[in-house]
Amino acid sequence: MIEIGKEIQTAAYLFASILFILSLSGLSSQESAKRGVLYGIVGMAIAIIATLLGKGVGGHVYIIAAIAVASVIGILVARKVEMTAMPQLVAILHSFVGLAAVLVGFGSYLDPKTHTLTGAAHTIHLVEVFVGIFIGAITLTGSIIAWGKLDGKVPSKPWSFKGLQLMNLLLLSACIVLGVFFCKAEGTGGMVYLGIMTAIASFIGVVLVMAIGGGDMPVVVSMLNSYSGWAASAAGFMLGNDLLIVTGALVGSSGAILSMHMCHAMNRSFFSVIFASGSGAGNGGEKKAIEGEVTALNHEEVAGLLKEARSVVIVPGYGMAVAKAQYPIYDMVQTLRKAGKNVRFAIHPVAGRLPGHMNVLLAEANVPYDIVMEMDEINDDMPDTDVVMVIGANDVVNPSAQDDPASSIYGMPVIEAWKADKVIIMKRSMSAGYSGEDNPLFYKPNSEMLYGDAKASVEKILGFLKN
Repeated sequence: MIEIGKEIQTAAYLFASILFILSLSGLSSQESAKRGVLYGIVGMAIAIIATLLGKGVGGHVYIIAAIAVASVIGILVARKVEMTAMPQLVAILHSFVGLAAVLVGFGSYLDPKTHTLTGAAHTIHLVEVFVGIFIGAITLTGSIIAWGKLDGKVPSKPWSFKGLQLMNLLLLSACIVLGVFFCKAEGTGGMVYLGIMTAIASFIGVVLVMAIGGGDMPVVVSMLNSYSGWAASAAGFMLGNDLLIVTGALVGSSGAILSMHMCHAMNRSFFSVIFASGSGAGNGGEKKAIEGEVTALNHEEVAGLLKEARSVVIVPGYGMAVAKAQYPIYDMVQTLRKAGKNVRFAIHPVAGRLPGHMNVLLAEANVPYDIVMEMDEINDDMPDTDVVMVIGANDVVNPSAQDDPASSIYGMPVIEAWKADKVIIMKRSMSAGYSGEDNPLFYKPNSEMLYGDAKASVEKILGFLKN
């Protein structure tokens, strides 16, 4: 097979890095997201080709076969997975990156070339191996637990007990001590320390994510994305691959920045969420009793309220994704706008179970970007809104976040739907949100429930609107 020189490979890596940066830039807005994805695809293709054609790379047949098989699996999975399961898919894919970093670390340590290094070069490489496996193991198990929580296989309630943080600190200290012994071991004698550290780091990954409540899971998914980036970057150091280092650092830093932005939007401390030192737990005391009665209306009555309204705000949530209701919802929005109504969408930063989940669904239904508003843009308009339709959302419109210090979501900014003249809540049942908290909004005098599947309900409402 043709081989390219080091200079050409470096130039290809540089070009791929630029494309990855442009990809991240494109993903910063809905309008340019498709272009950003295309940049990323082209950049990765260049990176793979440049690596395969580099000097010293053997086994091309096996590598190409593995890429082909993995590509087919990826295409099949992507076509099969529903948007509602996308958070789970993202979480489990992060675990693969963590596993790759662990395997690369062990392989690099067992490589005879590693033990031909001497002095500082040898020590630095051992530190790279140790840190890479540590990050990879945490990413691996943490991502698996996140997948389980998002898929309902693991309880979303935070796992907490007295001394949790002390235990984490002791486990981290043990890993540092093992790292010292590992770097001092002769030959491959450090395998025992490396194996013990991998087991401890894997347990830390489980504990960190188990201790985070369901309401904070979008931040966890974003942070695991960051971990996977740092794991890839560590693998790049172990392999001596500059592009992998750069790409991992881009993913790691962008994921961390996104997580910090989301924590700010939720009025959460970044470190309290990541280290579960207050995430998913209220400030103590007895929860406020919910007052009022739940009342319900039918589809024709909802259509009547919409016909009389001048301004309508729609708050989508995970229930909209489950019901695939975004398409009839947009048909309803078009009908209302043709009738002269001011209709907008209100998007909470952590609506759904993945950053940007609702934005992607609405874009999929061709909803214009200019009527999709962020929480901070829409809350001031709520007192002047005639009707708010809450479609499958729960925690992001929960008043407990503002007035109940004992609530696990207390302090999290929410969409203040209850300030509108009328609130219509579309849900299948009275079940609590992903955080496990009951919602007093359902009991307020200006709120009405409309039970049933969101898609079927919107289609019925649309039928009455057109009559």
